[in-house]
Amino acid sequence: GVWTDARMYVTPEGEWMKAFSTYDGMATAMLKKKGIIVAILTGENSDIVIARAEKLNIDEVYVDEHEKLKRLTYLTKKYDISMEEVAFIGDDVNDLEVLGAVGFSAMAGNSPILDKFTPDYVTTRHGGNGAFREFADIILNAQ
Repeated sequence: GVWTDARMYVTPEGEWMKAFSTYDGMATAMLKKKGIIVAILTGENSDIVIARAEKLNIDEVYVDEHEKLKRLTYLTKKYDISMEEVAFIGDDVNDLEVLGAVGFSAMAGNSPILDKFTPDYVTTRHGGNGAFREFADIILNAQ
């Protein structure tokens, strides 16, 4: 994951858990303060992701999304922006199509598919450990 370390934790009661970085949460607030739209597109169908997005006030959240490029195209039309204006960070094979279509592509430093695609930027931080914050800082510093 980009927002997580890709591990799932299970309690003795069968509850699933994930850990998120507060650095990544702060990055979301920083982007939104500058008027940058933040969206989550994940193939996972998880109440955990929805709860995290609600805490961070992310309006565009799509779980169980298996056609990410189609969804992103919808969002570019909704917000009247071009694909060239989109920055996207991904980490696995289900992100490849979008990574190749956007203006600025990034991948978490621990992505298992760095040999399959060369993004514009590879984070030094790993997913779940500030990769999204590093990505956001690049965007904010470019403005």
